[in-house]
Amino acid sequence: MTGLPFLSLAIWVPILGGLLVLATGSDRNAPLARFLAMLVAIAGFLVTLPLYSQFDASTSAMQFVEILPWIPRFNINYHLGVDGISVLFILLNAFITIVVVIAGWQVIREKVAQYMAAFLIMSGLMNGIFSALDAILFYTFFEASLIPLYLVIGIWGGTNRVYAAIKFFLYTLLGSLLMLVALLYLFMEAGGSFNILDWHQLPLGMGPQTLIFWAFLIAFAVKVPMWPVHTWLPDAHVEAPTGGSVVLAAIALKLGAYGFLRFSLPIVPDAAQAMAPMMIALSLIAVIYIGFVAIVQTDMKKLVAYSSIAHMGFVTLGFFMFNTLGLEGALVQMVSHGFVSGAMFLCIGVLYDRMHTRNIADYGGVVKVMPKFAAFFMLFSMANAGLPGTSGFVGEFMVVLGAVQFNFWVAFGAAITLILGAAYTLWMYKRVMFGVVGNSHVAQLNDINGREFAFLGVLALCVLAMGLYPYPFTEVMHASVNELLRHVAVSKL
Repeated sequence: MTGLPFLSLAIWVPILGGLLVLATGSDRNAPLARFLAMLVAIAGFLVTLPLYSQFDASTSAMQFVEILPWIPRFNINYHLGVDGISVLFILLNAFITIVVVIAGWQVIREKVAQYMAAFLIMSGLMNGIFSALDAILFYTFFEASLIPLYLVIGIWGGTNRVYAAIKFFLYTLLGSLLMLVALLYLFMEAGGSFNILDWHQLPLGMGPQTLIFWAFLIAFAVKVPMWPVHTWLPDAHVEAPTGGSVVLAAIALKLGAYGFLRFSLPIVPDAAQAMAPMMIALSLIAVIYIGFVAIVQTDMKKLVAYSSIAHMGFVTLGFFMFNTLGLEGALVQMVSHGFVSGAMFLCIGVLYDRMHTRNIADYGGVVKVMPKFAAFFMLFSMANAGLPGTSGFVGEFMVVLGAVQFNFWVAFGAAITLILGAAYTLWMYKRVMFGVVGNSHVAQLNDINGREFAFLGVLALCVLAMGLYPYPFTEVMHASVNELLRHVAVSKL
């Protein structure tokens, strides 16, 4: 390790800052808690910037590596590092944390310090997941990240928040226990090493590979979430406060997809290739079937939640075609989905703060009273549908191109999501924004204020910048993606 420990700073600045915010205590100190939370969130983002500015895109090797003994008796180390696959997610996570703090600035009025602290601590834990190179360190961060999100949903959520929080927790915890068994088996096979990079070189037989693949699949598929283990997500989104929905969609769903790239593909490549037809089939079901499910939703949050499942189906589809366009497109889609889905949930939150309802039927004619908001919502809706020129198009287009190289009919099935995405997103937009003002409460709505304009404006710039000039995003991941595909192509049997 040379220079400052940027990865440790990315992890511990938000966590320790979150504990400091928590120490401000009661709601009498709410203004102080908000101010401190903003300072910590900005500091947490600033310490991640050198990870990009000093990143060497020409190599697939791990960079900014830190290694310290943690539990020497079991050869467990505090081992951190990032490559082109993981570095963008740390920046995305730190950026979204700032947005969430701004979004909850005036909306959260009870237990403000605890709310802000939960998001800051969760941000640090998720950075730990994306940078851990020791399996037990990864597992520790992976499990610990459940706790703040569970509390956010359970304390600040809607009327059925306890049910949704427990369902979310149990689903993800059950999958993680199977992953732990796989990690312990790999530890024994590697001669007492928890180093994930050592596991990438293990010569495993097809039988053990298949069992390990299934253990990882159950753990990560729940997190993505893939069909049919997706049912916790709509409930969690509907009951979560706006900030919880943003972090859940923008960052938490990426943890499962990242697990496939760091564990399933490089450690058990033969099993991954053997299971690819099943994974592609499950991904296409998520893309097409869940798209139709989204069309019939009456709750805006549920509709966007189902659209997230469909978009993440695109991601897993890109992973298991084993070509550069598909894999890079999936990674671009993950980053884009962080911006777009986060923005969609923030827009719904803006309406909910004013009307206290998410039912589409309760709206109509909003554009007449909230023209600025309608313009932002239109941009994000178009991005959600995959309009060229927005970030939503780039990843989906790359995955479809990769699918054409792989199999025409897979590409045909994947391309249906572009039609379905436009159908459910624009139909929702039309019913909410256009038509006559049929509700007296809608007629009294005020357009977005400066705070709301700030976070929607920043996300709009991100969506347009990535859509019009995706090169800075794709350049970083290119070497790491090619190395991963080369590694998967070399059979261990």
